[in-house]
Amino acid sequence: MDLLPAQEAARIYHTNYPFWIGDSVNTPQAGYFGLFHYCIGNALTSELVCKGSLLDFGSIPSPAFRTAMFFVATSMLLVVGTVVCFSLFFFCNTGSVFKICAWMQLASAVLMVMGCMIYPDGWDAPEVKRMCGQRTDKYSLGNCTVRWAYILAIISILDALLLAFLSFTLGSRQDKLLPEDFELDGAENP
Repeated sequence: MDLLPAQEAARIYHTNYPFWIGDSVNTPQAGYFGLFHYCIGNALTSELVCKGSLLDFGSIPSPAFRTAMFFVATSMLLVVGTVVCFSLFFFCNTGSVFKICAWMQLASAVLMVMGCMIYPDGWDAPEVKRMCGQRTDKYSLGNCTVRWAYILAIISILDALLLAFLSFTLGSRQDKLLPEDFELDGAENP
């Protein structure tokens, strides 16, 4: 089946989207790297050889990639936990729920910052050098390029900070709306 050039470009874009760094026109090998999964082209057959598994830390090519994956995964679990915390609106004070969600979003942002800052420390791994060229080193990509997934991870930091700020603001405003004689722990105020 022959695809039109735009369809082929869209297929390539959609299949390479979730990767943090990837090849460019000047790279010695084709390929791309994510947090735990990577593919590098075979020079003889031009096929991509993929390795790496979320469940097998030994298959991840760099300790920095492993550490970044841990921080990013923990950050994402906190984001999911924030959504789950919405069920607390049925049981707790609204202001308290907003503040819990705010702290979780703030922690998520901090963990994502750590993951995004640690990830480039692994660019000196032999697998990355094989794909990106020998000029590749820690925090220097050589001939490779940063892909959208890495940029979106950085944007998610800003998103989490904004959501934390909004949650803190809503929690504070909600507390101000409570009457002064509101019972907190079931105890009567004198």
